[in-house]
This record gives sequence, C-alpha cells and structure tokens, in this order.
Amino acid sequence: MVQLLPTGLTASVAVAASSANLGPGFDSLGLALGLYDEVIVETVDSGLVVQVDGEGAGQVPLTSDHLVVQGIRRGLREAGVDVPGMVVRCRNAIPHQRGLGSSAAAVVGGLAAVNGLVAQLDRPGLSESRLVQLASEFEGHPDNAAAAVLGGAVVSWTANRPDGGGTGYSAVPLRLHPDIHLFPAIPQLRSSTAETRMLLPEQVSHRDARFNVSRVALLVVALTERPDLLLTATEDLLHQPQRAAAQPESAQFLQLLRQHGIAAVLSGAGPAVIALSTAPELPAEVLEAPAARGFNVTQMRVGDAVKWNSGVVVPG
Repeated sequence: MVQLLPTGLTASVAVAASSANLGPGFDSLGLALGLYDEVIVETVDSGLVVQVDGEGAGQVPLTSDHLVVQGIRRGLREAGVDVPGMVVRCRNAIPHQRGLGSSAAAVVGGLAAVNGLVAQLDRPGLSESRLVQLASEFEGHPDNAAAAVLGGAVVSWTANRPDGGGTGYSAVPLRLHPDIHLFPAIPQLRSSTAETRMLLPEQVSHRDARFNVSRVALLVVALTERPDLLLTATEDLLHQPQRAAAQPESAQFLQLLRQHGIAAVLSGAGPAVIALSTAPELPAEVLEAPAARGFNVTQMRVGDAVKWNSGVVVPG
C-alpha cells in the first residue's frame, strides 16, 4: 500500500557532473567531476512548482516533464510512497548539452531526493545499486548515471536480468590514481547526444573492435596504477573520429592536446573535451588555443558520490 508523505518535509541533494567514455570506454567508463547541481524538494498540500536557477533557466520545462521531477516520481514509486504536492528548486551549475552528464545528474538528483524525504519517516531509501539501475533506465546506459551516483571513476555494464525482468545496469568504482589531474574544456557550443549518436555506424570492423578492447583494458590500468600510459590508453576508433566532422572545434582542440602528449578525449558525446594529465598544469602553448576556439579550460577535482540530506542543503 502506498503511503502518502506528510507536508512540510524537505530534502536536499548535491549531484556531480560526469564525463562518459573517456575515449575507448564507449558507454562503459565514466568519471564524476567536481561540478555540482543542487536539488531541494519540499512536500506541500497540492500541486507542483518547479524553479530553476543557473544553467537551463528559462530553457527547461517547469512541469512534470522536468527530468528532476521525473526522477522524483520514479523514486517515490520505487519507495512505495507518494506526495500530495511538491516544490522543486534546482540550482544548476552543470552546463547543458556539453557532454557533462547534466541529464543523468538531474535524474539521479531526483531519485536521491526521495531518500532524503523517506529518511524522515524511518523508511528504507534506495540503495546505490538501485539508484544506478533506476537512473540508467532513463538513458539506456549506465556510464554517466553510475558516475553521478558513486562518484570518482566507474566501470559500468548492462546485462539481461536472470529473472527475465529486462535490462540490468550495474557499476563498480575504480580507485583513480592520485597523480591524475583533470582539465575539462567546456565550449559555448551545444550538442545533442541523440544527434551525434546517429553519426555512429551500426557495425564496426573486427579490427576496430579489437583495437578498442585493448585500449579500454589498458585504460583501467592507466587510471588506477599507471597514469604514464594514459595517452595510449585513451586512443579510440569507435566514436570520436565519427563525431569529428560535426564538432570540428572540439576535434581540433583534442588533436592539439594529444600532439602535446596530453591524454585528451571527448567528454561523452561532446562537444566538451577533457584532458587527463599527471602534470598539475597544462602547457602554456596549449592554453593559448582554447579561448580562440570558444573553450573555457579549468582544472577540476574528481566529483564525489551523490549526497542527500533531510532539510539541509548539502554542499558539493
């Protein structure tokens, strides 16, 4: 039986941006970034009010179609509860349509907010594995969602459930080597993941598949134990070359970084680029190019796991 939550409950969430693929790990590898959206939910007598500040303000729907609201609704059903009405406040720092996991962060933020609400009634919340599963169902792959839930670097995968209940989404964390520094390069240009995915062929050659298998296996080693191997380990044949024509500025900047010996990859489907380096700073000659190409390059720490609380805003 569904329990109706009382009015006056509040919950807050901080959820990180993420970078998927990391070159060869298409739809499998993810990395949380230290850039956070915040969600605050309050239960009220009736209705739905959605407020958005920061990224996406004036652009995203302020209705039940908002991804945070969809995440909340899905989480409520999973927890066996409902609300008479709610006010949802979103404070967004993650840029939209740049390949930084804003959609996954929205869904994870909504789902995690339910944990903050039900905790006040001493009801069990959603486990990390359930958060990964439910958030991944929205996009059909768990790379960004798993990174947003677990924080840090993750390996994710899909498999048919043994009970025949559809697709199962799972992930495990990696212990990122402490010498790796992250340098996201975020452009003003936007891109649609759905559109860039259409550029990818339905089939790939055995040679290309073998190449990427070797690189993604090496990348796990590079991320955890041998960061000196990052440049080779981030080579990719399955998606980045195919997306280059649609994102020429990103492709050119990525190539420039790699020519200087820096392991650079598209962040997700782009157009953001992320560099992974063992040096605490990028070379000056590399930093001269981004502004002319419309990129803002910053150093960013690794993102934390999603945090939720009851009634108190959780800092990122």
